[in-house]
Amino acid sequence: MFQSDTFQALDRAECLRLLAEVPVGRVVYTRHALPAILPANFSLDTDGSVLLRTSPGSELVHAVDGVVVAFEADEFDAATRSGWSVVVTGRATVVADPAEHQRLSQAGPASWMPLQGTVVVRIAPEMVTGRELRGARDSR
Repeated sequence: MFQSDTFQALDRAECLRLLAEVPVGRVVYTRHALPAILPANFSLDTDGSVLLRTSPGSELVHAVDGVVVAFEADEFDAATRSGWSVVVTGRATVVADPAEHQRLSQAGPASWMPLQGTVVVRIAPEMVTGRELRGARDSR
């Protein structure tokens, strides 16, 4: 990957640290054989898994359970032309174990949407990549 004094790849630990600082990201999955992206609030579990909370009947649950998805979050400042972007790629699963569901329901993300019943979706952090841009100069 291209590296410079303004652009750099981030290691896994830094990616997870940055993810923990923002409340919203985007789930990238397949819907009707086409790419789909859905914004979602989230939290991280102790192993770096991305945790989402949704309703049992949501389209997201049916589309992602058991398949590989990507989750992206970022933060940018247009005025300084700086920011970062992190992508977590891994298998998404609905947490079925009652004890684990209870633990994550208490410690995991609170949905921003009103829910009737809750399902916790875990995205395993099989691949974690990120990059940072630090104040690129205007090249015009």
